[in-house]
Amino acid sequence: MSAGAPRSPDEVVVRELRWTDFDPIRETYYRLYDERERNPDLGITLFAHRPSYADEVNWFSTLYRSVLNGDAVVAVAERSAGFAGHCTVRRVGPSPESETAHVGELGILVDEAHRGQGVGRALLDRVLRDCGERFEVVRLSVFATNHRARRLYESFGFVRVGTLPGVIRRGDRYLDEDLMVKSLRPSPNR
Repeated sequence: MSAGAPRSPDEVVVRELRWTDFDPIRETYYRLYDERERNPDLGITLFAHRPSYADEVNWFSTLYRSVLNGDAVVAVAERSAGFAGHCTVRRVGPSPESETAHVGELGILVDEAHRGQGVGRALLDRVLRDCGERFEVVRLSVFATNHRARRLYESFGFVRVGTLPGVIRRGDRYLDEDLMVKSLRPSPNR
């Protein structure tokens, strides 16, 4: 598609994080709290109460600084309607010199209106490619009941390595969390 050509409504465009992404990311995150009220099985871990605007500014500033420092990779997805989601891989170790600096923790958020339409797949594809030489292992956690997300992660080569029973408490319910991992190290046969 040439520059300036109109996008189809279904096209997912994935790009790097911009400072101007703060408001769309925050608004999408805040809507998860309403979604959790409608759907108590929502497969995303949230705080008991929605964080303040100041808390979100602090979180985003730290994330953006991590990208600039090379400690995180972030991809943002847009569709013709605007922001659709984002995916982050952040360094687990406290510094690039730590023994766990080669491990990244993946988190993904797709706006409810864009789920099941290829946004998550496009985000994962981009962020894993962008991890490049930065990370050798990527790990994530997913609600054990979130079968759709687990299938997506498995299609990218993530493997379930264990389950943490009852680690998520939502109201009076305890939910299990599956741990998954993917190696980005080149095969020794290459």
